[in-house]
Amino acid sequence: MSQPPPDTDTVAIGHRVRALREARGISLSALSRLAGVGKATLSGLENGVRNPTLETLYAITAQLGVPLTAVLSGPSAGPTVRGAAVSATLLEVFDDSDATYELYRMRVVPGTGQLSPAHQPGVTEHVTVFAGVLRAGPVDAPLTAAAGGHLRWTSDVPHLYAAVGDEEVAASLLLRYPRL
Repeated sequence: MSQPPPDTDTVAIGHRVRALREARGISLSALSRLAGVGKATLSGLENGVRNPTLETLYAITAQLGVPLTAVLSGPSAGPTVRGAAVSATLLEVFDDSDATYELYRMRVVPGTGQLSPAHQPGVTEHVTVFAGVLRAGPVDAPLTAAAGGHLRWTSDVPHLYAAVGDEEVAASLLLRYPRL
């Protein structure tokens, strides 16, 4: 039985990861080690034959010092990335003189949590909950918000996302990447 052709977004993401890695003079082995991602996984991602998870992309982009959108398709394509519990659809990317911002529509399914690796220094996350109850934030000090609530934390440490209870969480996620 033959494999389906690689998804064009997956191929494009892989090409962007490789280009960013090579532009920084980082070997595949070094990025694999720094990001905590298996070398075979990283190689497969760069070659467009592995569909990356949200956790993997965050780990890689943090080590490359770029926002997630640096490896995703443009916002007009509305790329959606998925992790163990979170799916996030890119809505918009915007820049100002001090930072790059990424705005996502986010869903968090109940029954499982998701651990996200640390982002580069100074990155903050801002979540507004529209439905459900969300527990999110630094692993050692998570925050909780119900519908109508807002959470904010500095995400340069490992952090988590989990729906509290049986209801799926619907939220917006704004990431702020400061210019260093």
